Amino acid sequence: MGDDIRKHVLVTGGAGYIGSHAVLALLDAGWHVTVIDNLTTGFRWAVPDEARFVQGDIADPPLVARLIAEHDIQAIMHFAGSIIVPESVENPLKYYENNTAKSRALIESAVKAGVKHFIFSSTAATYGIPAQVPITEHSPTQPINPYGWSKLMTERMLVDVSNAHPMNFCALRYFNVAGADPQGRSGQSTAGATHLIKVAVEAATGKRGHVSVFGTDYDTPDGTGVRDYIHVSDLAEAHVHALQKLVEEPAQSHIMNCGYGRGFSVMQVLDSVDRVTNLKIERKMEARRPGDPDALVADNKAILSTLEWRPRRDDLDTIVRDALAWERKLAGGAETFEMRP
Repeated sequence: MGDDIRKHVLVTGGAGYIGSHAVLALLDAGWHVTVIDNLTTGFRWAVPDEARFVQGDIADPPLVARLIAEHDIQAIMHFAGSIIVPESVENPLKYYENNTAKSRALIESAVKAGVKHFIFSSTAATYGIPAQVPITEHSPTQPINPYGWSKLMTERMLVDVSNAHPMNFCALRYFNVAGADPQGRSGQSTAGATHLIKVAVEAATGKRGHVSVFGTDYDTPDGTGVRDYIHVSDLAEAHVHALQKLVEEPAQSHIMNCGYGRGFSVMQVLDSVDRVTNLKIERKMEARRPGDPDALVADNKAILSTLEWRPRRDDLDTIVRDALAWERKLAGGAETFEMRP
């Protein structure tokens, strides 16, 4: 990558779980990074010293305009937002504010400042309950919760804006993100997380007494829900490759799934945690949660054919092992990490 395209990237939400890993991947690849995060759920310590950090809101146009101008920002990676599906059902206006209205303000700031490239953190929740699995990018988008709608609305804005202005974009639809940086530089640290692998490694380190299994009568081989788990560091590297593609082909925009193309059931994940820890986590069978589909698995042919990205950590035990190492680090060094924003 020559210096002519090694531009400065503004990363929103870069103190959060996925955003902080994207910052690490950008720095590792030689990009210059500025992070903006309001620290509502992120952690200041999650942003490495090599990146510039600014505490602020993406819906503060003067601040965003100043950052873009000061550093000649050519690209934005947008991770800032709210991500808890049940909360979006209980408080939809929060999600339409944080995920849709604030994204609109950020996109407007980008257009006014002449930012050329925009990468958006989207979600498989845009598909709702899929009629067919694996899910392709051409599958119907019919979200079943405000979280999914709030993300899909932002995708739509980016499509329309890219047609009207000289800015291309890539929306990456994540499946189930898990794991932690293999070098132990970052990981999932938010209290009260609901993601299965995070919950399971918390149980393995004694932070929880058991793991709830919600539903055992799904149309899957063992009756429990199947999901496509992607290592957070692989996902972060996909963002760097997507940015490179936007720079190389400024007339092209993309919407792509981010997953491995195969799924694991809840029981298979818990079996993996048992293998990695040599323990037996207590499992409590509970009723299904409303709206949980039988299986969510990505068709990832598009990303593999479009980008030079290739998964390097697509092994369930590897994902669990990295998540467990991070959880043990948190448990053993809370005074170092200061587990609060």
